[in-house]
Amino acid sequence: MARPRKVSDEAVFAAVHALMSRLGPTQWTLRDVGREVGVTASALVQRFGSKRDLQVALMERWADGTGDLFASLRAGAETPLATLYAYADCVARLGETPAGLAHHLAYLQIDLTDAAMQSRLKRQAEESRESICMLLDEAFARGELEGVVETAVLARLVEVILNGSLMVWGVYQEGSAAASLRQDLDALLGPYRVRSGDS
Repeated sequence: MARPRKVSDEAVFAAVHALMSRLGPTQWTLRDVGREVGVTASALVQRFGSKRDLQVALMERWADGTGDLFASLRAGAETPLATLYAYADCVARLGETPAGLAHHLAYLQIDLTDAAMQSRLKRQAEESRESICMLLDEAFARGELEGVVETAVLARLVEVILNGSLMVWGVYQEGSAAASLRQDLDALLGPYRVRSGDS
């Protein structure tokens, strides 16, 4: 009979995410993860394998949970556009501090060059783009947006704006990352917004 696990996978993934937010790729070990959740590094090796294997498992969890993230944001927002801005705030959290953004960029370098991580990163991005497209479709259908544009094209531009805006904020570091992303998203969607006097 298998022994019950002392901590859940979710607790381990949360600990890894917290460490990744504070530290660069070479600044933490499985021992640090174990210390966070109260298990030994060898127990983590038995469950997940290497540190890289654990990071791949976390990427898999993130990719699988992308739809749930958007569903949760939609449930907590009054409109599809409000949901889109809530998602922008999620992206902005990667840049809560310049050091935190630098750490995330260091992990991105690994994600782009490790085939297993890159495939999961791409799947997460594809799920995000599809969810953004669905929000835009809903926004046009509900009359929040108007005009002639393919929502698939606009969804890709939202991706470009949010990720690019985060990088630009990292360079200038003016105000908050969240305010910067919201401002740039306003500039993109402004031509399609329905004015209150238009109806």
